[in-house]
Amino acid sequence: MAEKKRETEQETAEQQKAKNEGVREFGEIQLRNNRQNNRISLLTIIGEIEGHDCLPAATKTTKYEHVLPRLAEIEDNMEVDGLMLLLNTVGGDVESGLAIAEMVASISKPTVSLVLGGSHSIGVPLAVSTDYSFIVPSGTMVIHPVRMNGTVIGAQPTYDYFKQMQNRILRFIHTHSDAGEARLEELMMNTGMLTKDLGTILVGSQAVEEGLIDEVGGIRQAFERLHSLIEKNKAFNDKRKEMC
Repeated sequence: MAEKKRETEQETAEQQKAKNEGVREFGEIQLRNNRQNNRISLLTIIGEIEGHDCLPAATKTTKYEHVLPRLAEIEDNMEVDGLMLLLNTVGGDVESGLAIAEMVASISKPTVSLVLGGSHSIGVPLAVSTDYSFIVPSGTMVIHPVRMNGTVIGAQPTYDYFKQMQNRILRFIHTHSDAGEARLEELMMNTGMLTKDLGTILVGSQAVEEGLIDEVGGIRQAFERLHSLIEKNKAFNDKRKEMC
């Protein structure tokens, strides 16, 4: 009896250690102890989204090589019922951010996002990539043109490339939200708000009014919506099995 108790305690300790490791290394945790008995994967997008180049060690980053495999595992794992995406990001690498956003958007399981603090620049496509989105009242979203560090060749092909990249971002946001593409470009090219830059800052309900985010709310509302989507998804799958 004592031996079995020790084994149980050791197993619990190992599970807690693995959970802590997941939070520390990947900003990810599995949530299971809820009233609905739904199994939810919680994933955070924080700091700056890192691309192919490593950022300084002192910079808070979200590494796409960590996030993409986790999203693939969430899609393929039968024990995961849904995804909760928490965002507080200044943006970062455009290609990596879009890759993560496309992965989230293609997941077949229910997904909900919550903007905490801010979801700026390429964080905007990430925020709208889920089935339903929330933003806290004080949360911000910044929409601005594509920017690039380092040497830029002042030639027409360079401007064409920038335009193409901006169009990709605008189309993704438009496709996955209620915001119009022309209005998004207008917000992106606004000259009257950001000092020494183009763009627009949207705070809380303003992001909802513009059609980017579905609703103003916090973690409680986000979980309520996700559980509701999961239950609907389970009912749909059960009905489909009965028809087969």
